[in-house]
Amino acid sequence: MHTDSRPAAIAGRETTEGPDGTPVTLVRVLYPDLHGVARGKDLPIAAFDHVIEKGLCFCAAVMGTDLRHTPVVGGDEGYPDFIARPDMSTMTTLPWEPGVACCLANLEPAAGGTPIPDPRGTVRQAVEDLRAIGLDPIVGPELEFYLVQRDPAATQGIRRSVDQPSMVYTVGPQADPDGVVRGMTEALEQLGLKVFAVNHEFMNSQYEINLRHTDALRAADRAFRLKSAVKDIAAQHGLVATFMGKPFNDQGGSGTHLHVSLNRDERNAFDAPGEEDGVSAELRAFTAGVLAHAAGLMAFLNPTINAYRRIRPDSLAPTHANWGWDNRTTFIRIPPERGGATRIEIRVADGAANPYLAIAAVLAAGAHGVREGLTPPRPVDGDAYRADRELIGPALPASLDAALEALEGDTVLRRALGPQIVKTFLAVKRFEIERHRAWVSDWEIAEYLHHL
Repeated sequence: MHTDSRPAAIAGRETTEGPDGTPVTLVRVLYPDLHGVARGKDLPIAAFDHVIEKGLCFCAAVMGTDLRHTPVVGGDEGYPDFIARPDMSTMTTLPWEPGVACCLANLEPAAGGTPIPDPRGTVRQAVEDLRAIGLDPIVGPELEFYLVQRDPAATQGIRRSVDQPSMVYTVGPQADPDGVVRGMTEALEQLGLKVFAVNHEFMNSQYEINLRHTDALRAADRAFRLKSAVKDIAAQHGLVATFMGKPFNDQGGSGTHLHVSLNRDERNAFDAPGEEDGVSAELRAFTAGVLAHAAGLMAFLNPTINAYRRIRPDSLAPTHANWGWDNRTTFIRIPPERGGATRIEIRVADGAANPYLAIAAVLAAGAHGVREGLTPPRPVDGDAYRADRELIGPALPASLDAALEALEGDTVLRRALGPQIVKTFLAVKRFEIERHRAWVSDWEIAEYLHHL
């Protein structure tokens, strides 16, 4: 991945220079865990030659650990190591941390070890599966997040950084009085993530950053790095940037929208000027494949208990597996652009989705539709929340429990993503659900304590 801020040299140096002449003295090596959280190690630059040759060892338990730091999977194998090898094509300097260079890693089992869950590798496999039928996937992610401040006196312990209604599409100091989001935008562009639009979103203190479309792995890398960077920059300003789907009861949710197309021989295979509606059979088949696996996809697209609180009518998040022409109430929207911009938009994913697993799973489902020549149902015209029963499509899983059940029963997705990902994901998420079931919530205290 070309970035303007990549240092000219890293290995074999005690220092090197970034594009602004700042000495680089530390290298950060990152990779995503199953939750999409950035894990890694910081290295003095003088130690980096050894790491290029030997890689970095990590305890594989991190890939089966929940967000409360409980190792759910891995004990039976004695918590072995895996190896992270720097992917030098992703090396860049971090504008918000002068002196720090950063790259992503390719993962592999330690010598003699068993295969490990590898979200980044799963995208590679999904791409190869599509290339086997002559197609290259192109993805453009859109990510929404809230900027909040911790406040013990506030409801839920957090308050919104900018708390004015009807700020959607507002830009400048009114929407970003301290210039934090502007700083994020400039830093992400320097990082080479190809930001093309940023705005305050529909909800109070909610923002959206749009990234240019690119090949699927690079798109996943960009989304992963964006989330990590936004959270780091927010922390430097005493804020919390959260991609959690629905952090507030009085506000709507944050999503991850995925724009997807396929290229054949470097031309958009979804574009078909001579066909009905200007789209090809491949677009229709890919759409049909995604809808056929919508229930199982929900586990990766909405991977938290909280995510299902935003899957509600009139939320701009879909409630059923359906599609429509330029229809933002459906699971899949077909934007009106044609030619090279012909694409589908998958609108259901939560802000908390791991971009690697979300993209890999969508590509696997769509590829199944293309291979089998599946036909989508009739499109929904108008309000998909209130469409006729024959058009509205199957209801999506209403809980993480139900989505995990659907994933476990989806042999196509299980085979495409592999047992290391699926079995570990199911185990960790079911453990999360059991912890939630046993936890007494603030709602229960408020509802029952006085009266009962």
